[in-house]
Amino acid sequence: QVQLVESGGGLVQAGGSLRLSCAASGFTFSSYAMGWFRQAPGKEREFVGVISWSGGSTSYADSVKGRFFISRDHAKSTVYLQMNSLKPEDTAVYYCARALGSDTHYLNKYQYDYWGQGTQVTVSS
Repeated sequence: QVQLVESGGGLVQAGGSLRLSCAASGFTFSSYAMGWFRQAPGKEREFVGVISWSGGSTSYADSVKGRFFISRDHAKSTVYLQMNSLKPEDTAVYYCARALGSDTHYLNKYQYDYWGQGTQVTVSS
């Protein structure tokens, strides 16, 4: 069965960095685009970024562009979210998800079919 397991969350001061990982299993990892989303308390789950099946193309939300970077390692079936220059407003539970296809056109949460359990990121001011 499809499984996505996030790790790497934690508490960091504003301006710091964190790298999240999402280990995938149960499907052909290299065939799908993978996305990252986040959800803060009382807010809707929002798109953070997506990486194409090959890793050659990415797309990001304006709020994280230039600070967050997504990469993937096919040998490890893992997708990463490198978060730099973190701000308190980045505090949220972060989720990885499998897109319905292979490119970076998947910007909406309804275009993803499998989700991880999430990992908490807290940025202190």
